[in-house]
Amino acid sequence: MSDKHLTYAESGVDIEEEEKTIKALTKGMTYKRTGLGAPLTDIGHYAGLIDFGEYALALATDGVGSKVLIANEMKRWNTVGIDCIAMNVNDLLAIGAEPISFVDYLALEEHDEDFASQIGEGLRKGAEFSRMSIAGGETATLPDIINGFDLAGTCLGMVRKENIITGEKVRLGDAIVGIPSAGVHSNGYTLVRKIVENSSYSYHDPFPYNPSTTLGDELLIPTRIYMEILDVIKECDVHGLAHITGSGLLKLRRVTGLGFDFHDPLEPHDIFKFLQKEGNVDDLEMYRTFNMGMGFVIILPPEQAQKAASMTGGKIVGRIVESGIKVSGLVIV
Repeated sequence: MSDKHLTYAESGVDIEEEEKTIKALTKGMTYKRTGLGAPLTDIGHYAGLIDFGEYALALATDGVGSKVLIANEMKRWNTVGIDCIAMNVNDLLAIGAEPISFVDYLALEEHDEDFASQIGEGLRKGAEFSRMSIAGGETATLPDIINGFDLAGTCLGMVRKENIITGEKVRLGDAIVGIPSAGVHSNGYTLVRKIVENSSYSYHDPFPYNPSTTLGDELLIPTRIYMEILDVIKECDVHGLAHITGSGLLKLRRVTGLGFDFHDPLEPHDIFKFLQKEGNVDDLEMYRTFNMGMGFVIILPPEQAQKAASMTGGKIVGRIVESGIKVSGLVIV
């Protein structure tokens, strides 16, 4: 274990600088179509919504990120397709939309049939979990640009306009239900890799908290797909939803300007305890980078919270307050 406190920014990903880049990228995107296809939301929520009559079509795009480097090290690529689909589908679910179709983009340094078959296996499983079809995609051979491969995709969903959930209904005193993650999911891996590569462990070593599996296999556990959210929406008065990914709990600022008090948070998985110990990462940095065992959040009236928790395998973890984000007294922002 290093004596130095590792951070996401020092590993190469500065969330604040990334936000500045996004603002610079989008500030000139001022043209907006009118009529059918007109945007219904501003850029910056979990998914973009466009007018489609009585429905809104929802669009999200995302990739697997540097988790693919661990897949390369382990020579096992059959789960990253699930991650690719999950990162997109969960963003659609976070505004109440049902996923209906997906297209993928696979950029390669070179071709390998076994590798391609494994990528396809993961994409197929992810699509089945999400109850949607893969309509097509693009494969690009880019040996002068790509070292290894990159996998990303775009998901199309739909939602009746009256059922869109943006967070505007969130009220003081609302309950927060946290739903467990499957593990690290598919963000923060630049810091994950820095921690492991600076430690005495390799990805092929037994995972100390569960020696029956390797560290690499533990880190390749695919992102959970939260399709049960659609059932909760049908049966409960959901005020807000959040998919906890890159920047950890800071993602909650997309949902509401009100605050979050996580007074009874979910227990972080052993993999987070390992990463924190080996990287000497402080609590604040962990919660500002990783999901810390909670991959999705539902905000709804307190009297309906236990029902939502039972439907999702989650639990009531906190309540909506006036400002800030706190976890057991730790101030996140």
